[in-house]
Amino acid sequence: MNLNLDPKFTPFGKLNEIEYETFTFSGGEPHIKIINDLKTITHVNISHRIKSFNDIGLILIAVDALRRSGVKNINLLIPYFPAARQDRIMVPGESLSVKVYADLINALGVNQVSIYDAHSEVAIALLDNCKAISNHLFIKKVLEKIGEVTLVSPDGGALKKIYKVSAYLGGIQVVEGSKSRDVKTGKLSGFKVYSDDLQGKDCLIVDDICDGGGTFMGLATELKRKNAGKLFLAVSHGIFSKGVDNLMLHFDKIFTTDSFSTLKPHPKLVQFKLEDDLI
Repeated sequence: MNLNLDPKFTPFGKLNEIEYETFTFSGGEPHIKIINDLKTITHVNISHRIKSFNDIGLILIAVDALRRSGVKNINLLIPYFPAARQDRIMVPGESLSVKVYADLINALGVNQVSIYDAHSEVAIALLDNCKAISNHLFIKKVLEKIGEVTLVSPDGGALKKIYKVSAYLGGIQVVEGSKSRDVKTGKLSGFKVYSDDLQGKDCLIVDDICDGGGTFMGLATELKRKNAGKLFLAVSHGIFSKGVDNLMLHFDKIFTTDSFSTLKPHPKLVQFKLEDDLI
């Protein structure tokens, strides 16, 4: 059976869906009550989108509730794994936050934890029984909509994954990009595209996360300076903390999934559901 803890996110579909009640106490604690009789159920898949620490808390108590209902085998799908970008200590005094979250999940002792397009291999390595799902099918669906493009890596951290995408898609051309970031302030500068002349070729920037979007807007400006044609952006996890309007000034279309949230419709935004053959 399936326990979808976010009613708007049903990657396993609504068939065999477990009924439950949930609310937050006035003290801030999440609460859950399983309604179904699960005495004969041995296997449950849990899905949830993580946007706050309480979302992690809901997963923790949901697993406990299932175990107390007699369920032995539990799988988790957490598509956007929290603190994936905090996977190293950049300045003294910081926490290794991704390990904190991984430790909490590992303590549950579930059969499998699936994460979608992990930011780096650190989260995959830290999680027990981890199934890492690539973005390959997502990018394939994007190309079905926009046609032939050159793939663009926004920085060195994305290089390994984008070459794997290229190989999966038959060897699409890849252009490398880079930027500089002040680790103390987070300020971005020094955007570069390592191509002398893109000769009007349409370009698709591929990355895992879009938060404020500064990386992609800076890179888009540099791509146009190198004579790029149409510009497209594909990000697996669309946080879009500053909205999409400024990004739309730089891109003909933006593609993402529903791994983080369900977005409001926009004529230049395409959001694929993970349940649509992406996982």
